[in-house]
Amino acid sequence: MAELHCIVVTPEETSLETTAESVVLPMFDGEMGVLGNRAALIGRLGSGEIRFRQGDQLERYFVEGGFVQVSDNTISVLTSRAIPVSELDAESTASLLQEALAKPARSPEEQDIRARTVQRLRAQLRVSKRPSE
Repeated sequence: MAELHCIVVTPEETSLETTAESVVLPMFDGEMGVLGNRAALIGRLGSGEIRFRQGDQLERYFVEGGFVQVSDNTISVLTSRAIPVSELDAESTASLLQEALAKPARSPEEQDIRARTVQRLRAQLRVSKRPSE
């Protein structure tokens, strides 16, 4: 099986550069798995978990949307934020979610901002509670 070169980039830094046998990506409309020698693609990411598997090792990151490009066994992820799942705290995320839900949103713009924040925090909470495989 061909090895995948994976790179995750945020506006501030290169968050991760690794190799993997397989990668699972949180696409905008569901998860997508990638193995070596896959046809090229460009896609929109949703908020969720990226899983990099190399043998028995599993590396997990939470990403907040963005884009992915797969080409010549290289996976390039551009995202606004990437956090190792081990650094997520379910309790504080749940608290932030409750605050976001309670915050009043009067204008359509405020409603849109609140909806995006709630969606992101729900995804982060879901990922933080998922057990490692």
